[in-house]
Amino acid sequence: MEFEYCKLEIFIPESHFPALCQALWEADAGHIGGYDRCLSYSRVTGCWRPLEGTSPYLGREGEVCRAPELKVEAVCPAREADRVLAAVKRVHPYEEPVINVIPLWRTGLGRAGEDSQSKEETP
Repeated sequence: MEFEYCKLEIFIPESHFPALCQALWEADAGHIGGYDRCLSYSRVTGCWRPLEGTSPYLGREGEVCRAPELKVEAVCPAREADRVLAAVKRVHPYEEPVINVIPLWRTGLGRAGEDSQSKEETP
């Protein structure tokens, strides 16, 4: 099965949220039907431990770090995922950003629960 769309989940410090939004929108991520600049975000707490030889944005080598982050979610066409990811990485401050790419079978339902992917006429 080929997937037409994918969902990006991007974990980023709140300070970099405006730059991330701009990068996503310039890459036309978050375009759903007749709407653009669609995304959602929620506050989360990230946890990591920088290992030897790393240059962490936050935290110190060998110590567990916890910090507030935003989890940003947006869709993009699967064929454009590599281009959108490159745009995200250009504005992301982390040495190893957490970016999940999740294939979507479809992007959602239309009005009143109708399948927005197959608009059949009803008699």
